Amino acid sequence: TNTYTDKHETERLINLRCLECCIKCLGGIPYPSLIATILLYAGVALFCGCGHEALSGTVTILQNYFEVVRSPMDSLDVFTMIDIIKYVIYGIASAFFVYGILLMVEGFFTSGAIKDLYGDFKITTCGRCVSAWFIMLTYIFMLAWLGVTAFTSLPVFMYFNIWTICQNATVLEGATLCLDPRQYGIVPISEAKTVCAGSEKFYKMCDSNELDMTFHLFICALAGAGAAVIAMIHYLMVLSANWAYVKDACRMQKYEDIKSKEEQELHDIHSTRSKERLNAYT
Repeated sequence: TNTYTDKHETERLINLRCLECCIKCLGGIPYPSLIATILLYAGVALFCGCGHEALSGTVTILQNYFEVVRSPMDSLDVFTMIDIIKYVIYGIASAFFVYGILLMVEGFFTSGAIKDLYGDFKITTCGRCVSAWFIMLTYIFMLAWLGVTAFTSLPVFMYFNIWTICQNATVLEGATLCLDPRQYGIVPISEAKTVCAGSEKFYKMCDSNELDMTFHLFICALAGAGAAVIAMIHYLMVLSANWAYVKDACRMQKYEDIKSKEEQELHDIHSTRSKERLNAYT
């Protein structure tokens, strides 16, 4: 019976220690940074994935229905621009994957610096400079994502116009509605690639899955860019709050160091005077 009781008590203590360890680990997670990182990854993945597929659908629509062909020479045509944008998307995906990890690590270290202020881990000047650098860099990235969001809204507007023309062409019989890529600067002015209502290509394009899918993919890419902007704003709030906490913690740390130093000096003075009195009495 005693052996069973001792074994049960040992297992209870082990489970209690494991529970305390789990609670301590969960308490050390910077949840605001974690939420911002998840939102950033979701937004970047949505923007990059949907944007890439939407650009591929745009190439298909231009080649199949507007009969736009690639330039034989190395000129900067619409297809070259789309290829460049695709490579930019690859770079954005990889860069912000790494940047999200760096911000998450910074959140862990900042939380550790605040919680373990009087432990072995001390806040250094380099750590404060790194936090300030992340704030500035995140602010720049937020402005960049605002520009990306504005740029992504342009193809959404273009495809919304095309979708509206397709809808109106089915309602208004005999209406002369045309789609001209020259209006959007896709092809040079000298190249006439107009597709008007009543033609077979027009109705085939309006009923095709490429147009509908590309339109919705661009909307999803716009939503992803907006989510990335919100994540950057969230990161700015988290980094600014951490910076303020670290700054106050540094001041408190200096105050405690000065206070302990003064107390030590007072203790030394008191000890010296006590020794002098004892010697004088002797």
